[in-house]
Amino acid sequence: MGNRAGIRILLAGFFSQLLCLGIARFAYTPLIPLMQPAGLTEWLAGLLATVNYVGYFAGALLAVRLSQWQWKFYVYRCGLVLAVVTTLAMGLSDNPLIWGLSRFFAGLSAAASMLLASGLILHQLKQHGRPAELGLHFAGLGLGIALVAVAVELCSQLGLSWQAQWNWLAALSLLLVIPAWCWLPVPKPASSQAIATQKPVIDPQLLRGLYLMYFCAGYGYVVTVTFIVSMAKQDAALSGGANWAFAVLGLAAAPATLVWDRIARRQGYLPSLRLALAINTFAIVLPALWTAPWSLMLSALLFGGSFIGCVSLMLTLAGRLYPDKPAQLMGKMTLCYGTAQVVAPAFSGWLAAASGDFHSSLIVAGGIAALGVLILSWLVRRTAIDHLAMRRE
Repeated sequence: MGNRAGIRILLAGFFSQLLCLGIARFAYTPLIPLMQPAGLTEWLAGLLATVNYVGYFAGALLAVRLSQWQWKFYVYRCGLVLAVVTTLAMGLSDNPLIWGLSRFFAGLSAAASMLLASGLILHQLKQHGRPAELGLHFAGLGLGIALVAVAVELCSQLGLSWQAQWNWLAALSLLLVIPAWCWLPVPKPASSQAIATQKPVIDPQLLRGLYLMYFCAGYGYVVTVTFIVSMAKQDAALSGGANWAFAVLGLAAAPATLVWDRIARRQGYLPSLRLALAINTFAIVLPALWTAPWSLMLSALLFGGSFIGCVSLMLTLAGRLYPDKPAQLMGKMTLCYGTAQVVAPAFSGWLAAASGDFHSSLIVAGGIAALGVLILSWLVRRTAIDHLAMRRE
Protein backbone atom coordinates (compact mmCIF):
# COMPACT_ATOMS: atom_id res chain seq x y z
CA MET A 1 0.00 0.00 0.00
CA GLY A 2 1.41 3.35 -0.98
CA ASN A 3 1.22 6.42 1.19
CA ARG A 4 -1.62 7.77 -0.95
CA ALA A 5 -3.75 4.66 -0.47
CA GLY A 6 -3.13 4.76 3.30
CA ILE A 7 -4.26 8.39 3.43
CA ARG A 8 -7.44 7.50 1.54
CA ILE A 9 -8.26 4.82 4.09
CA LEU A 10 -7.75 7.28 6.95
CA LEU A 11 -9.81 9.89 5.12
CA ALA A 12 -12.66 7.37 4.78
CA GLY A 13 -12.68 7.22 8.57
CA PHE A 14 -12.36 11.01 8.75
CA PHE A 15 -15.50 11.49 6.65
CA SER A 16 -17.36 8.77 8.56
CA GLN A 17 -16.65 10.72 11.76
CA LEU A 18 -17.89 13.94 10.15
CA LEU A 19 -21.08 12.14 9.19
CA CYS A 20 -21.85 9.70 11.99
CA LEU A 21 -20.54 11.72 14.93
CA GLY A 22 -20.35 15.33 13.80
CA ILE A 23 -23.80 15.49 12.20
CA ALA A 24 -25.88 12.43 13.19
CA ARG A 25 -24.82 12.67 16.84
CA PHE A 26 -23.61 16.17 17.71
CA ALA A 27 -25.92 18.37 15.64
CA TYR A 28 -28.42 17.59 18.40
CA THR A 29 -26.44 19.59 20.99
CA PRO A 30 -26.61 23.08 19.42
CA LEU A 31 -30.16 22.44 18.19
CA ILE A 32 -31.55 21.61 21.66
CA PRO A 33 -32.42 25.26 22.51
CA LEU A 34 -34.14 25.76 19.13
CA MET A 35 -36.21 22.60 19.63
CA GLN A 36 -37.44 23.56 23.11
CA PRO A 37 -40.51 25.49 21.84
CA ALA A 38 -41.56 22.23 20.12
CA GLY A 39 -41.71 20.49 23.49
CA LEU A 40 -38.07 19.51 24.12
CA THR A 41 -37.78 20.13 27.86
CA GLU A 42 -34.46 19.84 29.72
CA TRP A 43 -35.53 16.49 31.12
CA LEU A 44 -36.57 15.19 27.68
CA ALA A 45 -33.33 16.52 26.17
CA GLY A 46 -31.35 14.53 28.71
CA LEU A 47 -33.53 11.47 28.16
CA LEU A 48 -33.01 11.61 24.38
CA ALA A 49 -29.26 11.91 24.92
CA THR A 50 -29.47 8.81 27.09
CA VAL A 51 -31.41 6.98 24.36
CA ASN A 52 -28.67 7.95 21.91
CA TYR A 53 -26.08 6.35 24.13
CA VAL A 54 -28.23 3.26 24.59
CA GLY A 55 -27.96 2.92 20.82
CA TYR A 56 -24.23 3.47 21.04
CA PHE A 57 -24.07 0.89 23.81
CA ALA A 58 -25.96 -1.60 21.62
CA GLY A 59 -23.52 -0.87 18.80
CA ALA A 60 -20.61 -1.59 21.10
CA LEU A 61 -22.16 -4.94 22.05
CA LEU A 62 -22.54 -5.75 18.37
CA ALA A 63 -18.91 -4.82 17.71
CA VAL A 64 -17.79 -7.21 20.44
CA ARG A 65 -19.72 -10.09 18.88
CA LEU A 66 -18.68 -9.58 15.26
CA SER A 67 -15.60 -11.66 14.47
CA GLN A 68 -15.39 -11.62 10.68
CA TRP A 69 -13.86 -8.55 9.02
CA GLN A 70 -16.33 -8.74 6.15
CA TRP A 71 -19.31 -8.54 8.52
CA LYS A 72 -17.74 -5.60 10.33
CA PHE A 73 -17.32 -3.86 7.00
CA TYR A 74 -20.95 -4.38 5.95
CA VAL A 75 -22.27 -3.23 9.33
CA TYR A 76 -20.02 -0.16 9.05
CA ARG A 77 -21.71 0.68 5.74
CA CYS A 78 -25.13 0.17 7.30
CA GLY A 79 -24.07 2.70 9.93
CA LEU A 80 -23.37 5.27 7.22
CA VAL A 81 -26.89 4.83 5.84
CA LEU A 82 -28.39 5.12 9.32
CA ALA A 83 -26.56 8.41 9.87
CA VAL A 84 -28.27 9.96 6.84
CA VAL A 85 -31.72 8.53 7.61
CA THR A 86 -31.75 9.50 11.29
CA THR A 87 -30.60 13.05 10.55
CA LEU A 88 -33.46 13.46 8.07
CA ALA A 89 -35.96 11.94 10.52
CA MET A 90 -35.18 14.54 13.20
CA GLY A 91 -36.45 17.34 10.94
CA LEU A 92 -39.56 15.56 9.67
CA SER A 93 -41.38 15.16 12.99
CA ASP A 94 -41.94 16.82 16.35
CA ASN A 95 -43.03 13.53 17.93
CA PRO A 96 -40.79 12.60 20.91
CA LEU A 97 -41.14 8.91 19.97
CA ILE A 98 -39.70 9.58 16.50
CA TRP A 99 -36.94 11.67 18.07
CA GLY A 100 -36.16 8.81 20.43
CA LEU A 101 -35.98 6.24 17.64
CA SER A 102 -33.79 8.57 15.62
CA ARG A 103 -31.43 9.14 18.56
CA PHE A 104 -31.18 5.39 19.19
CA PHE A 105 -30.26 4.51 15.61
CA ALA A 106 -27.93 7.51 15.41
CA GLY A 107 -26.15 5.92 18.38
CA LEU A 108 -25.78 2.69 16.41
CA SER A 109 -24.37 4.72 13.54
CA ALA A 110 -21.87 6.41 15.86
CA ALA A 111 -20.65 3.04 17.10
CA ALA A 112 -20.11 1.92 13.50
CA SER A 113 -17.80 4.86 12.85
CA MET A 114 -16.13 4.96 16.26
CA LEU A 115 -15.50 1.24 16.72
CA LEU A 116 -15.93 -0.72 13.51
CA ALA A 117 -14.29 1.89 11.28
CA SER A 118 -11.45 2.29 13.77
CA GLY A 119 -10.84 -1.45 13.84
CA LEU A 120 -11.07 -1.78 10.06
CA ILE A 121 -8.63 1.09 9.54
CA LEU A 122 -6.10 -0.27 12.04
CA HIS A 123 -6.42 -3.72 10.49
CA GLN A 124 -5.74 -2.50 6.97
CA LEU A 125 -2.91 -0.19 8.03
CA LYS A 126 -1.28 -3.04 9.97
CA GLN A 127 -1.56 -5.41 7.01
CA HIS A 128 0.52 -3.03 4.93
CA GLY A 129 3.08 -2.04 7.53
CA ARG A 130 1.80 1.46 8.25
CA PRO A 131 1.76 3.06 11.75
CA ALA A 132 -1.23 2.04 13.87
CA GLU A 133 -2.44 5.57 14.68
CA LEU A 134 -5.91 7.05 14.36
CA GLY A 135 -5.22 10.77 14.66
CA LEU A 136 -6.47 11.71 11.18
CA HIS A 137 -9.50 9.44 11.55
CA PHE A 138 -10.63 11.12 14.78
CA ALA A 139 -9.88 14.62 13.47
CA GLY A 140 -13.20 14.25 11.65
CA LEU A 141 -15.04 14.17 14.97
CA GLY A 142 -13.67 17.54 16.06
CA LEU A 143 -14.17 19.16 12.69
CA GLY A 144 -17.70 17.74 12.55
CA ILE A 145 -18.58 19.34 15.88
CA ALA A 146 -17.21 22.69 14.67
CA LEU A 147 -19.04 22.32 11.36
CA VAL A 148 -22.48 21.78 12.88
CA ALA A 149 -21.97 24.50 15.50
CA VAL A 150 -21.11 27.11 12.87
CA ALA A 151 -23.88 25.86 10.56
CA VAL A 152 -26.53 26.11 13.30
CA GLU A 153 -25.34 29.58 14.32
CA LEU A 154 -25.41 30.92 10.76
CA CYS A 155 -28.72 29.25 9.88
CA SER A 156 -30.28 30.61 13.09
CA GLN A 157 -29.20 34.12 12.15
CA LEU A 158 -30.87 33.60 8.77
CA GLY A 159 -34.09 32.67 10.58
CA LEU A 160 -34.24 29.02 9.52
CA SER A 161 -36.35 26.78 11.73
CA TRP A 162 -34.90 23.80 13.55
CA GLN A 163 -36.70 21.50 11.09
CA ALA A 164 -35.10 23.23 8.11
CA GLN A 165 -31.68 23.00 9.74
CA TRP A 166 -32.01 19.25 10.26
CA ASN A 167 -33.05 18.92 6.61
CA TRP A 168 -30.04 20.88 5.35
CA LEU A 169 -27.75 18.77 7.51
CA ALA A 170 -29.32 15.65 6.00
CA ALA A 171 -28.50 17.00 2.53
CA LEU A 172 -24.89 17.55 3.61
CA SER A 173 -24.86 13.99 4.95
CA LEU A 174 -25.56 12.67 1.46
CA LEU A 175 -22.31 14.28 0.27
CA LEU A 176 -20.22 13.03 3.18
CA VAL A 177 -21.36 9.43 2.79
CA ILE A 178 -19.66 9.14 -0.62
CA PRO A 179 -15.98 9.20 0.47
CA ALA A 180 -16.78 7.37 3.71
CA TRP A 181 -18.35 4.59 1.64
CA CYS A 182 -15.95 4.46 -1.32
CA TRP A 183 -12.51 5.02 0.19
CA LEU A 184 -12.52 2.20 2.74
CA PRO A 185 -11.87 -0.98 0.72
CA VAL A 186 -13.49 -4.32 1.37
CA PRO A 187 -11.19 -6.25 3.75
CA LYS A 188 -9.52 -9.37 2.47
CA PRO A 189 -10.64 -12.70 3.99
CA ALA A 190 -8.56 -13.54 7.06
CA SER A 191 -6.40 -16.64 7.17
CA SER A 192 -7.24 -19.42 9.63
CA GLN A 193 -4.30 -18.32 11.76
CA ALA A 194 -5.56 -14.75 11.86
CA ILE A 195 -9.04 -15.72 12.99
CA ALA A 196 -7.86 -18.04 15.74
CA THR A 197 -8.98 -17.09 19.20
CA GLN A 198 -6.58 -14.60 20.72
CA LYS A 199 -5.41 -15.15 24.28
CA PRO A 200 -5.35 -12.31 26.83
CA VAL A 201 -2.02 -10.53 26.79
CA ILE A 202 -2.22 -8.22 29.81
CA ASP A 203 -2.91 -8.55 33.51
CA PRO A 204 -6.72 -8.70 34.02
CA GLN A 205 -6.38 -6.39 37.02
CA LEU A 206 -4.79 -3.71 34.85
CA LEU A 207 -7.46 -4.23 32.22
CA ARG A 208 -10.19 -3.73 34.85
CA GLY A 209 -8.45 -0.51 35.85
CA LEU A 210 -8.64 0.69 32.24
CA TYR A 211 -12.33 -0.19 32.07
CA LEU A 212 -13.14 1.74 35.27
CA MET A 213 -11.04 4.72 34.18
CA TYR A 214 -12.86 4.85 30.84
CA PHE A 215 -16.22 4.79 32.64
CA CYS A 216 -15.12 7.86 34.61
CA ALA A 217 -13.91 9.59 31.45
CA GLY A 218 -17.20 8.84 29.71
CA TYR A 219 -19.27 10.36 32.52
CA GLY A 220 -17.24 13.55 32.53
CA TYR A 221 -17.31 13.83 28.77
CA VAL A 222 -20.99 13.37 28.10
CA VAL A 223 -22.31 15.98 30.53
CA THR A 224 -20.34 18.81 28.96
CA VAL A 225 -20.69 17.75 25.35
CA THR A 226 -24.47 17.30 25.64
CA PHE A 227 -25.36 20.42 27.58
CA ILE A 228 -22.69 23.06 26.86
CA VAL A 229 -24.96 25.02 24.52
CA SER A 230 -28.04 24.80 26.76
CA MET A 231 -25.91 25.66 29.80
CA ALA A 232 -24.60 28.80 28.13
CA LYS A 233 -28.03 29.91 26.88
CA GLN A 234 -29.40 29.73 30.43
CA ASP A 235 -27.09 32.59 31.43
CA ALA A 236 -27.66 35.99 29.77
CA ALA A 237 -23.95 36.80 30.01
CA LEU A 238 -23.03 33.66 28.09
CA SER A 239 -25.94 33.11 25.70
CA GLY A 240 -24.43 35.06 22.82
CA GLY A 241 -21.43 32.76 22.64
CA ALA A 242 -23.18 29.43 23.14
CA ASN A 243 -22.89 28.01 19.62
CA TRP A 244 -19.47 29.59 19.14
CA ALA A 245 -18.26 27.80 22.27
CA PHE A 246 -19.35 24.51 20.73
CA ALA A 247 -17.51 25.48 17.54
CA VAL A 248 -14.36 26.24 19.54
CA LEU A 249 -14.69 22.82 21.18
CA GLY A 250 -14.75 21.13 17.80
CA LEU A 251 -11.96 23.22 16.28
CA ALA A 252 -9.74 22.42 19.26
CA ALA A 253 -10.49 18.70 18.89
CA ALA A 254 -9.72 18.47 15.16
CA PRO A 255 -5.91 18.97 15.28
CA ALA A 256 -5.55 17.67 18.84
CA THR A 257 -5.76 14.03 17.76
CA LEU A 258 -2.54 14.37 15.77
CA VAL A 259 -0.85 16.15 18.68
CA TRP A 260 -1.82 13.39 21.12
CA ASP A 261 -0.38 10.80 18.74
CA ARG A 262 2.97 12.60 18.97
CA ILE A 263 2.77 12.92 22.75
CA ALA A 264 2.02 9.20 23.09
CA ARG A 265 5.04 8.27 20.98
CA ARG A 266 7.29 10.16 23.40
CA GLN A 267 5.58 9.70 26.77
CA GLY A 268 3.66 6.43 26.36
CA TYR A 269 -0.08 5.89 26.24
CA LEU A 270 -0.92 5.83 29.94
CA PRO A 271 0.92 9.06 30.91
CA SER A 272 -0.62 10.73 27.86
CA LEU A 273 -4.09 9.51 28.84
CA ARG A 274 -3.58 10.81 32.38
CA LEU A 275 -2.59 14.24 31.09
CA ALA A 276 -5.54 14.37 28.69
CA LEU A 277 -8.05 13.36 31.39
CA ALA A 278 -6.59 15.81 33.92
CA ILE A 279 -7.01 18.68 31.45
CA ASN A 280 -10.49 17.41 30.66
CA THR A 281 -11.44 17.41 34.34
CA PHE A 282 -10.39 21.03 34.77
CA ALA A 283 -12.30 22.00 31.61
CA ILE A 284 -15.49 20.33 32.91
CA VAL A 285 -15.62 22.22 36.21
CA LEU A 286 -14.33 25.59 34.95
CA PRO A 287 -17.75 27.02 33.91
CA ALA A 288 -19.17 26.07 37.31
CA LEU A 289 -16.33 27.89 39.11
CA TRP A 290 -16.34 31.06 36.99
CA THR A 291 -19.46 32.19 35.11
CA ALA A 292 -17.95 34.44 32.47
CA PRO A 293 -17.57 34.38 28.68
CA TRP A 294 -13.82 33.80 28.94
CA SER A 295 -14.32 30.77 31.19
CA LEU A 296 -16.84 29.24 28.78
CA MET A 297 -14.50 29.67 25.80
CA LEU A 298 -11.45 28.44 27.72
CA SER A 299 -13.44 25.44 28.94
CA ALA A 300 -14.53 24.64 25.38
CA LEU A 301 -10.96 24.98 24.10
CA LEU A 302 -9.46 22.74 26.79
CA PHE A 303 -12.32 20.26 26.67
CA GLY A 304 -12.18 19.86 22.91
CA GLY A 305 -8.42 19.36 22.92
CA SER A 306 -8.51 16.81 25.74
CA PHE A 307 -11.63 14.64 25.39
CA ILE A 308 -10.66 13.64 21.86
CA GLY A 309 -7.21 12.70 23.19
CA CYS A 310 -8.81 10.35 25.72
CA VAL A 311 -10.90 8.63 23.04
CA SER A 312 -8.23 8.46 20.35
CA LEU A 313 -5.47 7.24 22.66
CA MET A 314 -7.72 4.68 24.35
CA LEU A 315 -8.96 3.12 21.13
CA THR A 316 -5.51 3.18 19.54
CA LEU A 317 -4.16 1.47 22.65
CA ALA A 318 -6.86 -1.21 22.30
CA GLY A 319 -5.88 -1.73 18.67
CA ARG A 320 -2.22 -2.15 19.58
CA LEU A 321 -2.89 -4.56 22.42
CA TYR A 322 -5.18 -6.77 20.30
CA PRO A 323 -4.10 -6.10 16.70
CA ASP A 324 -5.90 -9.15 15.22
CA LYS A 325 -9.26 -8.32 16.81
CA PRO A 326 -9.14 -4.64 17.78
CA ALA A 327 -12.90 -4.02 17.58
CA GLN A 328 -13.58 -6.57 20.32
CA LEU A 329 -11.41 -4.85 22.94
CA MET A 330 -12.54 -1.44 21.66
CA GLY A 331 -16.10 -2.61 22.11
CA LYS A 332 -15.54 -3.79 25.68
CA MET A 333 -13.88 -0.50 26.58
CA THR A 334 -16.69 1.41 24.93
CA LEU A 335 -19.28 -0.55 26.90
CA CYS A 336 -17.76 1.04 30.00
CA TYR A 337 -17.67 4.47 28.34
CA GLY A 338 -21.19 3.95 27.04
CA THR A 339 -22.58 2.85 30.42
CA ALA A 340 -21.56 6.22 31.83
CA GLN A 341 -23.09 7.96 28.84
CA VAL A 342 -26.39 6.18 29.39
CA VAL A 343 -26.55 7.15 33.06
CA ALA A 344 -25.12 10.66 33.03
CA PRO A 345 -27.35 12.70 30.65
CA ALA A 346 -30.68 11.75 32.22
CA PHE A 347 -29.33 12.24 35.75
CA SER A 348 -27.66 15.54 34.83
CA GLY A 349 -30.80 16.80 33.10
CA TRP A 350 -32.85 15.94 36.19
CA LEU A 351 -30.27 17.61 38.45
CA ALA A 352 -30.28 20.74 36.28
CA ALA A 353 -34.09 20.90 36.33
CA ALA A 354 -34.11 20.51 40.13
CA SER A 355 -31.37 23.07 40.83
CA GLY A 356 -32.11 25.56 38.08
CA ASP A 357 -28.65 25.40 36.48
CA PHE A 358 -25.96 22.95 35.36
CA HIS A 359 -23.34 23.81 38.00
CA SER A 360 -24.06 20.84 40.24
CA SER A 361 -24.06 18.50 37.22
CA LEU A 362 -20.63 19.79 36.16
CA ILE A 363 -19.19 19.41 39.67
CA VAL A 364 -20.39 15.80 39.88
CA ALA A 365 -19.02 15.06 36.41
CA GLY A 366 -15.68 16.67 37.26
CA GLY A 367 -15.38 14.64 40.45
CA ILE A 368 -15.98 11.38 38.61
CA ALA A 369 -13.46 12.34 35.92
CA ALA A 370 -10.93 13.16 38.64
CA LEU A 371 -11.36 9.61 39.96
CA GLY A 372 -10.33 8.42 36.50
CA VAL A 373 -7.13 10.49 36.76
CA LEU A 374 -6.30 8.77 40.06
CA ILE A 375 -6.85 5.35 38.50
CA LEU A 376 -4.52 6.27 35.63
CA SER A 377 -1.88 7.37 38.14
CA TRP A 378 -2.00 3.87 39.60
CA LEU A 379 -1.83 2.32 36.13
CA VAL A 380 1.16 4.47 35.15
CA ARG A 381 3.15 2.92 38.00
CA ARG A 382 2.54 -0.48 36.42
CA THR A 383 3.82 -0.03 32.90
CA ALA A 384 3.21 -3.47 31.38
CA ILE A 385 0.39 -2.11 29.22
CA ASP A 386 2.50 0.65 27.71
CA HIS A 387 5.50 -1.60 27.13
CA LEU A 388 3.36 -4.12 25.27
CA ALA A 389 1.61 -1.46 23.17
CA MET A 390 4.85 0.21 22.11
CA ARG A 391 6.44 -3.14 21.22
CA ARG A 392 3.58 -3.80 18.82
CA GLU A 393 4.33 -0.74 16.70
